[in-house]
Amino acid sequence: MQYQTGGSYQQTRGVDEAVEEVRRLASQNAVVIFSKSTCSMCHAIDRLFRNMGVNPTVYELDQHPTGKDIERALARVLGSSNSPVPVVFIGGKLVGDTDRVMACHIAGTLVPLLKAAGAIWL
Repeated sequence: MQYQTGGSYQQTRGVDEAVEEVRRLASQNAVVIFSKSTCSMCHAIDRLFRNMGVNPTVYELDQHPTGKDIERALARVLGSSNSPVPVVFIGGKLVGDTDRVMACHIAGTLVPLLKAAGAIWL
């Protein structure tokens, strides 16, 4: 399991810088999940990918040094005022929140996205 966590301090900076950090982190691995360790839907999405044979990189925002800034940036990107987690990126591209990931899975479009990103080879 790859879980990315950080120290306990919180750094505040501009949302634009945090959006850039999200883009950078999302592009570094085939599947990236921005999550919170206490979020049951985050855990469910993580399990969905792992049960498909995917090893996602998970950023636990409640344990990440700039997690609050990243969470605000994700809310901005998604156009949401609520806590946006989980947020999934595949191949560096935004898939979305739980509803969007599940809709892709049900529609049969999730596996092709994962294959194109090199996350699975089936």
